[in-house]
Amino acid sequence: MRLILASQSPDRLELLRTAGYDVLVMPADLAEPDPASFSDFDAGLMHIAIMKARAVRARGAEGLILAADTVGVVAGEIFGKPRDRADARRMLSAMSNTVHEVCTGWCLMRTRDQLHWTGCEHTSIAMRAWTDDELQWYLDGGEWQGKSGAYGLQLPHDPFVTRIDGSLSNVIGIPLERLATVLREIEQAGGVPG
Repeated sequence: MRLILASQSPDRLELLRTAGYDVLVMPADLAEPDPASFSDFDAGLMHIAIMKARAVRARGAEGLILAADTVGVVAGEIFGKPRDRADARRMLSAMSNTVHEVCTGWCLMRTRDQLHWTGCEHTSIAMRAWTDDELQWYLDGGEWQGKSGAYGLQLPHDPFVTRIDGSLSNVIGIPLERLATVLREIEQAGGVPG
């Protein structure tokens, strides 16, 4: 089954292709509202994912669109993508020596009738303390650019993460386990896009 990925994230694309999905990339290209502006955080992330799927459908996509929005949450503060290096430093410093969450709101949308399936996945991450030299090294490497929370998980053995509770793929940007379950349910119900 082909998925239309409403994202320009190379990490999401690689994750889906590695899992065996046929993927067409069609970024949503829209201004996203701040997830903190929603009274229900999970509903806000899912709403943003629905907005992305609708934007891609409006550009003529046909089939099954997958859209997602991933953020980090540290001590109640929502971390999206950093604006600049200073913002990345602030985020990484806040995450140092904490347990925090990565949350992804996702949407699968069938284009012919806009029927959609949504969810929000939470993964808990324990991160050890960063030294000043490690923080400087990470910032100099530029890996923080375009990453929610300014951090990209380094697989297979991340030097800063000591524990992950929940979906590893969710931390990268798509909860693959949940996606596979929903796609099976869609196929079994005869709801394959067309």
